[in-house]
Formats: sequence, C-alpha cells, structure tokens
Amino acid sequence: MKALKADTFEPRLKVLNRDQAWAIHEAALEILGKTGVRMEHRGALEMLLDAGAESSEGGWVKLPASVVEKALESAPRQIDLYDQQGNEAMCLTNGNAYYGTGSDATFTLDLESGERRRTVLKDVANFARLVDGLENMSFAMSMANPDDVPVESIYVYVFAEMVRNSSKPIVFIADSGNDIARIHDIACQVASGEENLQRKPFLLNYSEAISPLRFPQNVMEKLIFCAEHRVPICLPSGSNAGGGAPVTLAGAMAIGIAENLVGLTVHQLAGKGAPFLFGPNCSVLDMKSTVVSYGCPEWSLTQAALADMRDEIYGLPIWAFAGASDAKVMDAQAGAEAMFSIVTALLSRANLIHDVGFLEYGNTSSLEMVTMADELVAMSRFFTRGIPVNQETLALDAIQRVAGGGPGSIFLLDDHTFEHFMKAQFLPRLLDRSRYDSWNEAGAADLYRACNTEARRILSEHQVAAKPDGVLAEIDRIVKAG
Repeated sequence: MKALKADTFEPRLKVLNRDQAWAIHEAALEILGKTGVRMEHRGALEMLLDAGAESSEGGWVKLPASVVEKALESAPRQIDLYDQQGNEAMCLTNGNAYYGTGSDATFTLDLESGERRRTVLKDVANFARLVDGLENMSFAMSMANPDDVPVESIYVYVFAEMVRNSSKPIVFIADSGNDIARIHDIACQVASGEENLQRKPFLLNYSEAISPLRFPQNVMEKLIFCAEHRVPICLPSGSNAGGGAPVTLAGAMAIGIAENLVGLTVHQLAGKGAPFLFGPNCSVLDMKSTVVSYGCPEWSLTQAALADMRDEIYGLPIWAFAGASDAKVMDAQAGAEAMFSIVTALLSRANLIHDVGFLEYGNTSSLEMVTMADELVAMSRFFTRGIPVNQETLALDAIQRVAGGGPGSIFLLDDHTFEHFMKAQFLPRLLDRSRYDSWNEAGAADLYRACNTEARRILSEHQVAAKPDGVLAEIDRIVKAG
C-alpha cells in the first residue's frame, strides 16, 4: 500500500473566502475611523488619544487603523488555562475546541420537580459540580443569577461557590472594578499567590461592551484590571443582527468586530501582551418575538465566519457558543438546536465555546440539558476526528482471515474487532440503542429521564478535589467582607 502523508483528514467548516474576510475586517476599521465609539472611561479615553486616536464631542473617539494594528500585533496567539490544581487544561489556539456552561440564568428547571423556578446559590454549586464530573465539559460558568445573595456582591458569591464545587477552569462575570478585585483575591488564594495565578491562570473574565459602539465606565474598569493583572478576558459585545447591529450578518459582524478591536486596543495599551480572547456575539433579534435567539442558525454561521477571519487575518483564539436552545423544556427542539450548534462550533474549530445547557434564549438553565450536551459533544468530537486510513484500519489481514474462513465466519469474533472497536466506534452512554423489548423492560426511559438520572448520580457520587481548610476559610472571609 502507498504510504500516506497523514492517515486522517479532519473535516472543517468554512463560510468565508479570503476576500470576504478582509472586506468585513476593512469595514470594521472604517467604522472605527469614520464613526468612532463612545468611550465613557476617562483613563481608557486618554490611553487611546495618547496612542493616536482622535476625539470628538460627547466622549466619542475615532481610531486609525495603525492603532488597532499595533494591538493585534502584541496580543498573544495562544491562551493557556489550567485547572485549579495547576494542571494543563485548555490550550486555546489554532483549532482546539473546549466546551462549557453559561452564566446569569434567571431561572432553572428543578432537578427534582422539573418545575421552572428562580435560581439560588445552591444551583451554582450543582452546575459547577456537574461540570466537574462530566468528561466533555472543560470549564464552568455560574448558570445562575441567584436570588438569595446580596445583589451588590452577587458575582463574588457565585465565583466562590464555583471554586468550592469544581476544580476545572472558571469563566466568570463581574460588575465593576470593585467586585473583580475581590474575585481576583479569591483566585490568588486558590493559586497560592498572584505570581502563580499569572503563570497558571484558571480563570477568564467575560465582559461586554454595549452595542452599538458604547463602552461604559464599569466595563472598561474590568478590562483594564484584567490587562494589568494578566487575567485572561473576552469582550464579546452583543452585536445581534436587527438589535444592536444591522440586520444583515455581514454588517452585524463588522460592528461587533469593530467593538472587539476597541476592547483589544485598550487592553493592549493597559497591558501589552496580556491574554485577550477575541470575538463578538452575533446572533439575531427575532422579528416575531424580539428575543435574541440561541437556537438560530445565524449565530452558528457568524462564529464559523469568525473562525475563518481568525485563520485568514487575526490569528487570535476566539469565543463562541453552542449547546443552547430557545425551547422552554428539554424536548426535541432543544436537542435539535443544541446538536446543530455543537457540531458546527466544532467543525468551525472555534476555541472557547460557552452557553452549554441554556434553554429559553439564555433565560433558563437545565442540569439535564448540560448532561445531554456532554454526550452530544462526545458524538461531535468522534465525527470531526475524521476517518483514520492506515494499515491497521484498512484491516486487510482481518478481511483475509474472515473472508477466507468459509461459511459462518464473522468479523464479530475476529481479534481485530476486539483490538479496535473501542476507538473505531462511538459508544454512547445516554443515547439508547437497545432493542425495544430490552428498553421497555428497563423502564422505557426517554433521553430526558436518562439525563435526569445521570445528573442526579453525578451530584450524589462525584467527589470534587478538596481545597485546604485555610484556603476555604480565607475565601469565606473575602466573600463576607463585601
């Protein structure tokens, strides 16, 4: 057999050619140079002006392309995240893809009753523990905006709760420079000091500008804090088509990328070389319901386009979403929309992929939905690995043995099958392939019930790596000090 240069071709989704990618980039630069942005943080505004930007009335500032290009040059092409024990966990570069949950859901579907109810702090703990026990979930977000903690310290409480209930990396939300400083203090306790945290970060901040083209004081406080302290951050503004951005996807991407470039520029001016995850959220404002859709194909399309722009122009690791739905319960719609976004995000080779487990356009979280999505991610990873073609997988010796063995010979009994089936086949844990009689005798459980049972099992049995008592006591002190 002729030797192969590579035994596997990994399929990839591309939606933009080079000319289209550059046209969107140049449109973003034109927005910054002609329209400009409203910068409400005085320090950030002064940094931009010192770098060569031009100011106009009302806090508006216009950025020349040269200022943006310097920021693109200094931003790192790879972001490494570690778990809370200091082990390598997520290498955000090239086409490496990692999935995790979302944040700030107002409601959740109760695991016991199935009823939709207001989220509480215990829900943050449950989602973090579930993520910790799921193989294909790489990072945790809060999945709750709890109703039972002080609102002025809500993000400090949820970060501490995630730290207590997971050892995996954490993507966190903060409101301002005050609470992000307290969250940073907690992270330094876990990492045994800021130097260790900078060397092996286990956290990444999620923040947003306000589309169109507005950068509030509190948003820039967080951005500058992260740059100065080398905390990885993303700033994916909500440039949703028809709402905060033009209804056309190219226009929505152009304004969203322009907003990202402003965030990146200030970030690099505040801390040259600090880690910045690139990419806007470009979904659509549904014209019937006026909600931002989490199940639409447009969002998957724009993040695939952003991956093309990463490969053609930026080279920076990118932000994405998947595993969410506009359905109100975990039904067929939820499964269809979740799988569509999961597989397209992976085929696009997006890097950090959040919002797994959301229902009701991000308003409701579901432990069962996260559990199902974990299985769907595993299935998608199997598909996107492609088909290995080599001497072993072509199985010529096995074919010779079985085909030449006469009537009754079967590959099921051949050694080649036992040596390779674990890698050659996708073997689901929750998706049911049993015969009808066996399924019926076992209780005729549908996928929702299977996921509910598995989520309960993980929450009951999974043991999170313990943190020292002294660290936990210091975390409690920081939380209560607010």
